[in-house]
Amino acid sequence: MKSGVLVFAAGMGLALVGCGGKEPAPVGGKGGQGMAKIEVTSTAFEPGAPIPKRYSRYGADVTPPLAWSGVPEGTKEIVLICDDPDAPVGTWVHWVFYGMPPGCTGLGEGFPRDKVLEDGSMQGKNSWGEIGYGGPQPPSGTHRYFFRVYAADAPTGLKPGATKGEVLKALEGHVIGKGELMGTYAK
Repeated sequence: MKSGVLVFAAGMGLALVGCGGKEPAPVGGKGGQGMAKIEVTSTAFEPGAPIPKRYSRYGADVTPPLAWSGVPEGTKEIVLICDDPDAPVGTWVHWVFYGMPPGCTGLGEGFPRDKVLEDGSMQGKNSWGEIGYGGPQPPSGTHRYFFRVYAADAPTGLKPGATKGEVLKALEGHVIGKGELMGTYAK
């Protein structure tokens, strides 16, 4: 795929693709020395700013548009995990996406909830036990939502429907780049 862009029909719209556990250890030792910094952005919200209702379970519950840059050479797979560490029951996982090719540069709004996509990318289970994205739904107060992008020097080798913990375990010792975008949501 030379252009690096896929278009998926997602029921009512289109999504463009430019393309539970502890944090995995980076390649080359502890502390992430030498790990590439991936910049993660969204046209829907600024870093640290509120996520619009449209992207929550109180709204349309569609994925926000995300883009990233700075994926290092040697990347074999890109992984995206979104979670809320402020949930009263512990960290709540909102999205697990893995198997993305190294040329992916982002995911469009309203991304489909398919287990496996045309390019071989896969989605895992969120904390609701569903495949794909589940938007913010805090019971009260303001919560933080971290969209983390990882570059791995080896494929995770996982099947569709994996959990965050399974993905992070597969990433151990293979992370060569990482970035995050944090947004907030208040009920």
